[in-house]
Amino acid sequence: MSTPAVYDLSPIGTVALVGALLALGPLLWVWLRPRSAQPAERNARRLQALTIVALFFTFDLVLFGAFTRLTDSGLGCPDWPGCYGSASPLGAQAQIQSAQSVLPSGPVTHGKAWVEMIHRYLATGVGVLITAMAVASWLEARKRSTALSPWWATATLVAVCLQGVFGALTVTMKLYPAIVTLHLLGGLGLLALLAVQTRLHEPMRLQMSPGLYAGALSVAALSVVQIALGGWVSTNYAVLACSDFPTCQGAWWPAMDFEHGFALQRELGAGKDGGYLPFAALTAIHFVHRLGAFVVLGALALLDWRLFATGEVTLRRWAFGVAGVASWQLASGLSNVVLGWPIVAAMAHTAGAAALVTLLAALLTQARPTGEPARASHAPDRPWRPAT
Repeated sequence: MSTPAVYDLSPIGTVALVGALLALGPLLWVWLRPRSAQPAERNARRLQALTIVALFFTFDLVLFGAFTRLTDSGLGCPDWPGCYGSASPLGAQAQIQSAQSVLPSGPVTHGKAWVEMIHRYLATGVGVLITAMAVASWLEARKRSTALSPWWATATLVAVCLQGVFGALTVTMKLYPAIVTLHLLGGLGLLALLAVQTRLHEPMRLQMSPGLYAGALSVAALSVVQIALGGWVSTNYAVLACSDFPTCQGAWWPAMDFEHGFALQRELGAGKDGGYLPFAALTAIHFVHRLGAFVVLGALALLDWRLFATGEVTLRRWAFGVAGVASWQLASGLSNVVLGWPIVAAMAHTAGAAALVTLLAALLTQARPTGEPARASHAPDRPWRPAT
């Protein structure tokens, strides 16, 4: 079985071309969609549509990343950015077959190689969409008035480039848990950035009391911590450390090893001292995430009640959205435990986390505490100029 160099940049141009071709369809749709508006309005609609399209495909990419992880396909091609130095598994059939013959159910198989490369193609396509969004934002900022600074799109472009770096490190560092968890959080951070920009195209129209707004911010912060804990559970394969509910291993407080479980500088399956990761460490990882779920669900329930109690029709609609996502997460999380971690439930749980991040980012962007001036709409009145 041949072992390739971890970095082989020879296929990078072909991989980028595949990503560009995948992005071409959505870009054409965005370009052809608004036909009747005036040029300034048409361009603004195109930019907003491009942002929404980028959000949609980033959401899909997060889900496909979860599928890649759950099918153990993260090392389906053990080098980066190609597969054994080729732009697709078709050019690496001999190497893949050699690896698969040694370990038929190991990390490198034909199926896993395709899953991994499709994930890379999709990630490249999302990168092309966000690059186009950044370019369009700067062009629009120089041609028409807009309260939406192009630096938002620029920050998103920087974030997607960092995601590419973490994607490469995920492979070359052999699924190092801290790197994989940061890669997951980076994908959700991209969703938050894009969700903010979809709402910045609209004027603020949701008024909250300062206390309610602060509460929503706190819930968002708690949700990020809980999602990080969930990523740590997934990347350490600790989901089945507790296969019963509400107890864990038949106990309300099972034997747990927090020292090894939450050591960040360690390889997959290893403890902080380099030995095997104790099962009690997996139990600690799972149990902390379970405790966090109770805290976050309680916080979401309180936020939901406060939103509904305002009596505002629009805020009540957001309350229904929060309640729906919270219920989805509760059901999918329990399904992972009691059904033995089926891939459908696991992906549903990731989808719920992504939806929660998108929802809370959009809500906080659209709202403002009572007493703050409303954000102006984005109608053109004077051209935007960079600060000097």
